[in-house]
Amino acid sequence: MDSTTTVITGSLRVPDATLYYEVRGQGPLVVLVGAPMHAVHFAALADLLATDHTVLTTDPRGINRSTLDDPEQDSTARMRADDLSRLLAHLDAGPAAVFGSSGGAVSALALAVAHPERVHTVIAHEAPLNEVLDDREERHAAVEDIVATYASGDVGGAWAKFLANANIQMPEPGESGESGDPADAYSPEEAAQADPQQALDERFWFLHEMRGSTGWKPDIAALRDGPVRIVVGVGEESAGQFCDLTSSALATALGTKPTLFPGGHIAFAETPEVFVPRLREVLRGD
Repeated sequence: MDSTTTVITGSLRVPDATLYYEVRGQGPLVVLVGAPMHAVHFAALADLLATDHTVLTTDPRGINRSTLDDPEQDSTARMRADDLSRLLAHLDAGPAAVFGSSGGAVSALALAVAHPERVHTVIAHEAPLNEVLDDREERHAAVEDIVATYASGDVGGAWAKFLANANIQMPEPGESGESGDPADAYSPEEAAQADPQQALDERFWFLHEMRGSTGWKPDIAALRDGPVRIVVGVGEESAGQFCDLTSSALATALGTKPTLFPGGHIAFAETPEVFVPRLREVLRGD
């Protein structure tokens, strides 16, 4: 990674919020977006791409440095799509290629539907979309149970239910010093003391963002027949997980197949140097 990469930071006032964003590099525009993951999580990947791309990263509304006038306002995929459109208009840049992961993939798909003039390619990496699954009602009920568990104060229990619904396995007992129980592995008090902002972001995600991402219903016809190139991405290590199921179902609905990326759900942040060559291939259409 080039440690001398220049990062230009800025903020943009939008309805009900102030968005934080970063721009680095020169060349074709690529937007890297998550939800609830924010610009910090994409920084290493952005630095690698910035050698030959202009890279825009941002904190989604209500997360980290992107503040809401009303901190209790819910975040929807359409709101975040509108935010991205306004950022691109503010920068007088685009149309852009957008790589979105997890909730950010939902934001990117919503952008392609609502503002196709702003984007030419969307790479939707592991979008958690209940509505594309046959058991959508059960999935929606599971999300409501997770949110209610968190709201009751049982943070560890909410994480345990979230991981179970996502079919993400924690280490077996004795591995890496973990008990194997995600509820035991999570200490909200310690997390809040170590990083108060992380605790606030976690709260916003559980109470105000999760429903708006998992519950978004994609307009399949608009995505399939519209002007934006849609790529459905999934991690090679995500087989059997919730986002593997949703990605496969979304790709089938669009008449395509999932595009494999190295690693799992957050490989872009964990091993960006391994992830970026594949992302470059997909951006080129290889």
